[in-house]
Amino acid sequence: MHRPIFSWDLFNKMPVVGIIRGLSVAEIDFVLPIYKEAGFTTIEITLNTPEALSVIGSLSNQYNGALNVGAGTVCTLDDLAAALDAGANFIVTPIFKSEVVKKCVSMEVPIFPGAFSPTEIYEAWELGASMVKLYPASVVGPAYVSAVLAPLNKVKLMPTGGIHL
Repeated sequence: MHRPIFSWDLFNKMPVVGIIRGLSVAEIDFVLPIYKEAGFTTIEITLNTPEALSVIGSLSNQYNGALNVGAGTVCTLDDLAAALDAGANFIVTPIFKSEVVKKCVSMEVPIFPGAFSPTEIYEAWELGASMVKLYPASVVGPAYVSAVLAPLNKVKLMPTGGIHL
């Protein structure tokens, strides 16, 4: 399958990832125009969403680079291969798996690995993560983010978790 290239220009217009988790195809068809109208340019479809791979493929074809479409909840190399084959142009993990990060970096696919401790965050960044997903951010808040970034100020963090619609 053709996989559109991730657009950092598009992401930077609205540097927030809209996460779609657990919705049916009909619900996604209803919600996605609302995401677009709100200005979201980057959408993550979690792999534990029904028919996630076909949704990723469909959206990648439909928007063909006009929307960054990625796969979330990618935990293994098999998950990664399936997501990329489906057309995902970026990858998000809930955990730090070095082999997934390394594979994405080698393929020049943006990877936002999940990490929580300063050690995990730095290891992910050092391996070449595009940004590091601080997860679950909702349990620690802004003070934790500030404390982590004080010594790790070059790391790009993407705090995730806590906003539910």
